[in-house]
Amino acid sequence: MPAATNPERDRLDEADARRQAWRKWGPYVSERQWGTVREDYSATGDAWNYFPHDHARSRAYRWGEDGIGGFCDAKQHLCLAVALWNGKDPILKERMFGLSNREGNHGEDVKELYYYLDAVPTYSYARMLYKYPQAAFPYDLLVQENARRDRKQPEFEIIDTGIFDDDRYFDVDIEYAKAGTDDILLRLTITNRGPDEAPIHVLPQAWFRNTWSWFTDRPKPALERDGADVVVRHETFGAYAIHFDGPDEIRFCENETNVAKLFGGEATGHSYKDGFHEYLVEGRKDAASTHGGTKVAGIYRRTVAAGASTTIQVRLSLGPPKSAPFAHFERIFSLRKSEADAFYAGLQSKVLDGDLRRIQRQAFAGILWSKQYFYCDVTEWLDGDPAEPRPPGTRQKGRNSAWVHATMEDVISMPDKWEFPWFAAWDWAFHLTTLAYLDLEDAKHQLILLGQSWYMHPNGQLPAYEWNFGDVNPPVQAWAAIRLYEAERKSKGQGDRRFLQQVFTKLLLNFTWWVNRKDPRGLNVFEGGFLGMDNIGVFDRSAALPVDGMQVQSDGTSWMAMYCLNMLRIAIELAQEDDAYQDIATKFFEHFLMIGGAMTNLGGKGLSLWDDVDNFFYDWLVMSNGDATPLRVRSLVGLIPALAVDTIDAALLRPLPSFTRQRDWYLRYRPKLATLVSRVNTPGADDTRLLAIARAFRSTKVLARVLDRNEFLSDYGIRSLSRYHLDNPYVFEAGDFRSEVKYVPGDSDSDLFGGNSNWRGPIWMPINYLFIESVNKFARFYGEEFRMECPAGSPELLSLRKIADELRNRLINIFRRDKDGRRPVFGNCEKMQTDPHFKDYILFHEYYDGDTGRGLGASHQTGWSALVANMIAELHE
Repeated sequence: MPAATNPERDRLDEADARRQAWRKWGPYVSERQWGTVREDYSATGDAWNYFPHDHARSRAYRWGEDGIGGFCDAKQHLCLAVALWNGKDPILKERMFGLSNREGNHGEDVKELYYYLDAVPTYSYARMLYKYPQAAFPYDLLVQENARRDRKQPEFEIIDTGIFDDDRYFDVDIEYAKAGTDDILLRLTITNRGPDEAPIHVLPQAWFRNTWSWFTDRPKPALERDGADVVVRHETFGAYAIHFDGPDEIRFCENETNVAKLFGGEATGHSYKDGFHEYLVEGRKDAASTHGGTKVAGIYRRTVAAGASTTIQVRLSLGPPKSAPFAHFERIFSLRKSEADAFYAGLQSKVLDGDLRRIQRQAFAGILWSKQYFYCDVTEWLDGDPAEPRPPGTRQKGRNSAWVHATMEDVISMPDKWEFPWFAAWDWAFHLTTLAYLDLEDAKHQLILLGQSWYMHPNGQLPAYEWNFGDVNPPVQAWAAIRLYEAERKSKGQGDRRFLQQVFTKLLLNFTWWVNRKDPRGLNVFEGGFLGMDNIGVFDRSAALPVDGMQVQSDGTSWMAMYCLNMLRIAIELAQEDDAYQDIATKFFEHFLMIGGAMTNLGGKGLSLWDDVDNFFYDWLVMSNGDATPLRVRSLVGLIPALAVDTIDAALLRPLPSFTRQRDWYLRYRPKLATLVSRVNTPGADDTRLLAIARAFRSTKVLARVLDRNEFLSDYGIRSLSRYHLDNPYVFEAGDFRSEVKYVPGDSDSDLFGGNSNWRGPIWMPINYLFIESVNKFARFYGEEFRMECPAGSPELLSLRKIADELRNRLINIFRRDKDGRRPVFGNCEKMQTDPHFKDYILFHEYYDGDTGRGLGASHQTGWSALVANMIAELHE
């Protein structure tokens, strides 16, 4: 993480020191607010149908806003975004279209083409690209064809409709630059890629988030015409001016619900949220006013020649209107773009390959564009608002009703601002390890945030995700804390101990919650439900078992073993300067040993999660009558134990006499338990010590399976399910219940867990990333002399460090051009592979085909797949 000095670094320093609010404005507007839990006031919790896409243009949101290329302040008082109309669409294009969970044959899915191309952490420069068809947008075709297809057919995407085949579309380049902390420049460059001239209406918009309709006493802000400009009137936000450069006209409407249109009743003659749609598309001249409202648009009617471009400029600045707002517009953009280049030149100084630099920079852009304003007050949401009808009483005992303390209003990293426009606890941790390369202070702030009292439950549970705060995600926050701490130590020579202490204190509460709530029999064998890996196993792990028994989860217990080691590592680090942490380190060392022992002797009955016949870790099904059956599915569940490993420098242990005495007591009086999972007295390479659930024999057996092309090893990383199960499906039968687990490299072919993700073959970036890190930890202990066949069965022997690099390269190859100039992520889509206006715009998906590397699931899951940026950096450091 180079500490290069340049203007963007200087701005970050000013923001960190609170001298300048450079992070105040950013692309914090969601790409989908409709269909979210926050906007759902139904009795049944059917969020998709309560607030569908068709309502979004006419119905005010309660908790946030959405838009195309949106920009707003950190409290989302005021938003900027772009709207478009080609003269043929049935609706004004103000937001991204996609299918709800049940409309898609593989679950919810955005049906648009857009790309995050650039950004710096202060958003002093940011760029994204949206591709807008010149023909009528194929809304009905996308819905109907996806409804016709079943699980065994691929998703029908917008590019499959043929609407882009003859290049009759516009590239809408959306760029932002900051002249100052409260001086925002927006430049839209509209390029006609088609063979003929084509008309387009472009509407850069500004509007207030609706904070007044829900209450009887809240003041209403205003946007008012002031000559050629627009002034912003708001009680607390401040006075801003909006400048449109040469619009054909400026129109206003209100960001309020068109009740008569949606729900019936008498129209009031008032203008509503859909005013610009009705004004342009429906030709209602009274739908938008010329004087003021809470939403404003500059309307630009353009006809663009074939291959030509038109540029539109907008400026939002604090204070009164400027006399010449566009005089230095181009100079500011040019300067900010050059500063962004300088920022990344320092960050990528060791990455010499131009294609890799492009991939990494777009991955970084995605992680920055995927920050979002997230507002959720659960008590207000459950009780309803004074000026609105009271919500159904069933809500008081429904979704998230146990989380009445939760009052969240922050700008935070999202997995995907259309598909997952809400945080998920374990996704969040991965996002922050990538964000740390760009904006370490914000990454630290966000990790601390998750443990604050308005997020964490009073009982110590971390909220999982908006659809069910009470569900359980893998506990990876301690791992993320170590990553951020070590990143800072590497870049500055010293880690932030106060940050580490803050996170550690909160995670002590969370660890205790796990022990009290997820180890029901007190045997150090942990449950956790689906643990983020939706349909990976025989059963739906979020539902009650269909048989009379309990499932002992290899991954649930192993995640806790990893949690123990991460907490031990933090305690050892803090104990270097504070002896009080030595006893806490001992506590986690002891707990790690107990979990390791429990995994080899489940419930004291001699059952082990490790199978000596298959040399692999499996879940067990323990029936109420005592019968126990291993569930012999070779999946990532069996690889998670390998993540519970750490290599500790002996030098860190020497200043800890109390911890050393208690550790040695275990080695002397509990030798069998201690030697199961530790080699703390056996020096490794560079005088390191090893703690691992899977020690030498077991770890090499697991790694041998991972490196086997017929099992887990793909040309593009580690599969989530062994390819062995293609010809050998695992079948479980009990009474009338039957379940089959078969290798499926692409989209899910079953309805289990909604069918909107698949853990039965594809490649998932975060687990790959953690496994590679574990291989590196083993490499530190065993050194360069320890070698294995890679791939298995080949004559080539590689060190563990080289194996980790090989796995990184395979994952990077998903996005990198191959010898034929094709990117596996694009699959067989010829246009994306060869068209000069597509082939270098990277999409970072939710997961990837286990055989071909083709991108699947959410197409902008930059929160997960941005980890490829980390891997590129690690290969070149």
